[in-house]
Amino acid sequence: MLKMTFKTLSIACLLVGAGVAVAALATRKPPAEPPTPAYCQAGGNWLLLGTTPPRPASIRDIVAHAARQDVVLLGEQHDAEDHHRWQLQMLSALHAQRPEMVIGFEMFPRRTQPVLDQWVAGSLTAQEFLKQTEWDKVWSYPPHLYMPLFEFARINKIPMRALNVDKSLTRQVAENGWENVPEEAREGVGRPAPPLPEYVDFLREMYRLHEKKSPAHAGKKGAKPDAGFKGFLDSQLTWDRAMAEALSLEVSQDDRKNPTLVVGIMGSGHIRFGHGVPHQLGYLGVAKVASLLPVALDGECRHLESSLATAVFTLPNKAMPPSEPPRLGVALEDTAQGLTISAVTPGSLAEKTGLRAGDRIIDMAGRPASGSSEAVATIRRQPPGTWLPLRVARGDSQLDLVVQFPPRP
Repeated sequence: MLKMTFKTLSIACLLVGAGVAVAALATRKPPAEPPTPAYCQAGGNWLLLGTTPPRPASIRDIVAHAARQDVVLLGEQHDAEDHHRWQLQMLSALHAQRPEMVIGFEMFPRRTQPVLDQWVAGSLTAQEFLKQTEWDKVWSYPPHLYMPLFEFARINKIPMRALNVDKSLTRQVAENGWENVPEEAREGVGRPAPPLPEYVDFLREMYRLHEKKSPAHAGKKGAKPDAGFKGFLDSQLTWDRAMAEALSLEVSQDDRKNPTLVVGIMGSGHIRFGHGVPHQLGYLGVAKVASLLPVALDGECRHLESSLATAVFTLPNKAMPPSEPPRLGVALEDTAQGLTISAVTPGSLAEKTGLRAGDRIIDMAGRPASGSSEAVATIRRQPPGTWLPLRVARGDSQLDLVVQFPPRP
């Protein structure tokens, strides 16, 4: 029986970046909530973890502690605007203490590093920056959530570092296992450190959930379940290792007389409980690491565990505007066969329309599907309450489907 805890809920955003769609986990009635702790009744506060219950702290204390480290990891839920506002606040506070700074971003694969350098140098417009980094293809979350972070780096001349690898690498590792990916295809990433048993158990449960929802993409066709999980585990470890190596490289090249603070901006799933990037950093000899996370009052704050992070910031609740048109709910891949749906999110518009993992999109709105970047842009331009016709190839057949976007509330 899966124990529904904050740990279980936290991994969703970690898996999405590796091309895996994660189902909603709350599939049965949750247990009765315990009384709300006093520290979860108001937002805008810091809590130091490591003790039970967590100990309130001032931002002055948190920043002073973080500024004494070699690496500071700032987590996020990718689509939560307040998480990015909090990250900007922390970058500003840390920069005031440690002006010599480098900021690494999960959002960019290593091949885009020259573009990041040009952006910080001021030689690109925002539009050119997003286009040349292939934002819609490599990340696809709304860029306005991240642009204040990128602008902060630019106006302060803070070097930006691309921490990630191409999705093609993590996909190869997931399909074939780390050992079977040629060394020249690994983008210079070394063998990941052995994971903690708790991390393996955690990812195994997530793999089982995903396998139930998307059996066609739970590993190689005909492969044994254990082989499928090993590829899945290897891909997650490769992802963690790649980002840890990029951060560690900045520390190792540092001038100890005038040390640089290395800050990592990434999904909280890579940080929580020290299982992902912090664990790999430890094996690379980087021990002075602070992990800072934003948490919601009405959910995560109620389930804090002492090993979750160094400290957490309680985000206050806010009134939400009418929701934007929902996403289609698919993971898209540019393959040799064309634009392919690699996964469909349960309950999404895609599932309700009848789209399936493995479908190949031929036409969108009567025009040939030219690639994932253009497909994402087409979906985003779709007004509320309108229809988007699709033609897909499924096996030897072609189907005409229509996505009906709901009207604005």
